[in-house]
Amino acid sequence: MSVLGVEGEERDDFSNTESKQIRQRSLRLLGSLLRPVRGQVVLTLVVVVLSTAAQVAGPALIAIGLDTGLPALLAQDWMPLSLTVVAYLVTGAAGAVLIAQYTVLSARISQAILIDLRKRVFLHTQKLSLEFHESYTSGRIISRQTSDLDSIRELLDSGINQLVQGSLYLVFIAGALFLTDWVSGLILMVSLVPLLVLTRWFQIRSQRLFRLSRVASARLIVKFVESMTGIRAVKAFRTEKQNQKEFGGLVEDYRDVNGRVIQLFGIFDPGLVLIGNVTVAAVLLVGGFRVADGQLAIGALLAALLYARRFFDPMEEMAMFYNSYQSAAAALEKISGVLEEEPSVPDPAKPVDLWHAQGTVAFEGAEFAYTKDRVILPEFSLRMPAGQTIALVGSTGAGKSTLAKLIARFYDPTKGRVTLDGIDLRELHPKDLRRAIVMVTQEAYLFSGTVADNIAIGKPDASLEEIQAAARAVGADAFIQGLPNGYDTDVNKRGGRVSAGQRQLISFARAFLADPVVLILDEATSSLDIPSERLVQEGLQTLLADRTAVIIAHRLSTVAIADRVLVMEHGRIVEDGTPADLIGGTGRFAQLHAAWRDSLV
Repeated sequence: MSVLGVEGEERDDFSNTESKQIRQRSLRLLGSLLRPVRGQVVLTLVVVVLSTAAQVAGPALIAIGLDTGLPALLAQDWMPLSLTVVAYLVTGAAGAVLIAQYTVLSARISQAILIDLRKRVFLHTQKLSLEFHESYTSGRIISRQTSDLDSIRELLDSGINQLVQGSLYLVFIAGALFLTDWVSGLILMVSLVPLLVLTRWFQIRSQRLFRLSRVASARLIVKFVESMTGIRAVKAFRTEKQNQKEFGGLVEDYRDVNGRVIQLFGIFDPGLVLIGNVTVAAVLLVGGFRVADGQLAIGALLAALLYARRFFDPMEEMAMFYNSYQSAAAALEKISGVLEEEPSVPDPAKPVDLWHAQGTVAFEGAEFAYTKDRVILPEFSLRMPAGQTIALVGSTGAGKSTLAKLIARFYDPTKGRVTLDGIDLRELHPKDLRRAIVMVTQEAYLFSGTVADNIAIGKPDASLEEIQAAARAVGADAFIQGLPNGYDTDVNKRGGRVSAGQRQLISFARAFLADPVVLILDEATSSLDIPSERLVQEGLQTLLADRTAVIIAHRLSTVAIADRVLVMEHGRIVEDGTPADLIGGTGRFAQLHAAWRDSLV
């Protein structure tokens, strides 16, 4: 399924074919989750059958006690009544023990399924390509891991219990009622007609409402996450009131949908009570006349009334199950949609090992396009020899970052191929690819943890001495030593305790510690001030030696350390040469350089 297909699941106007496909996809996911715990499921079903049978035996034993035990007691024979009482107590105790066991077993199954599902969603979304994450908003991903999984948890923790116990309870009670008095059983069967009509009415209307509820909930989460993630822009452009208005509208939509759901239950629940009361009254009326005629024992009538009344007890709980089920089904649809996504940059079926890469990168008839009518990089060929430092320059949107992402294999070319030491990146073993090529982006993201932990991401087994050496090489050691706890300082979420330039230096140290043969710097010096940039450039000149480097920068001062400059415009390489040669010419780079020098003045 494409990314657009997943986004489309936020709609509620599916065709019959689409709805069928989505249901089948959800059932496949559910089946794969149940398969590892099928033994526990069978054991749990056995326990719940026995516990339900023990609970249903009560009214029948009361009838036996009244119709058999009491006459025997009047004849001075206390044994039948005593045995009936003992049997009642034993079945009650057995039912309680089995219910407790069922609760424990079902909880273990639900937790095992949830753990499996949470891991799947997290691991799969990590494996998906950059294209997916650039198209599928972070708020929706968070919604899949939070509210959607919570809906499934509610269904597994209580909804399934209500369904299984309620369904068995209904079947056992109906069977016991027919065995006790078949006429009362027929009355119960007649009451099922209005009951089924009411249930179907509820099902049709609630299905759409619960899906709307999931959509409204997801939109709330998306808006909240986007607002909090972009809080700096919110503050800078004073959009608090606009956000408040938009979020308030989403809250109102969510409230309205939930209000309509509550109204639905406001009709359904009283309807159940009415049907149940009418049924019990009918059993009492007919049974009373039959007792008077001697056709039915008084104990049997009492048992029939108890069974008829108990038959409707689980109905409300089962209605609540349907509430949980609809919410969880909509959530499962969305989660299964994410899990059905295939990476647009898949791992090779038969990977080629490259233990010691040299660093020669080549584009051979490569082209990249998002769609047929949206070609970003027209077909071209290019060779980057090992150890060469190449600067990519050009106006915004020229295709520089796209070219760099092809080298890092964040994307695959639409045509042709990109190679490392003659091996197509699509055939290279993922571990060798990630070890050989590292990209430092403009967004220097820091994870929660210490400064040392963040630097060591590219080499988790690095010693503190290696981490410090990498920091010194890029000029980060001085400010790190000045932090409250040095390398053990917690950078907090998103690096909140260090400046943007300092985060960039830490990301440099992280990349250099990984020691790739190909290093890509995508606008990586944009957050540095002039002194910091000069300090980093000194480190770069040392650390870029004997490795292939691709530097994308708007600051042409960074180009000074390059061996070669590629000038890009509209996805094409329009100039290729050394910095000195291009500056001395009359081409595009000479114009950019002159404009940059004028801006400094």
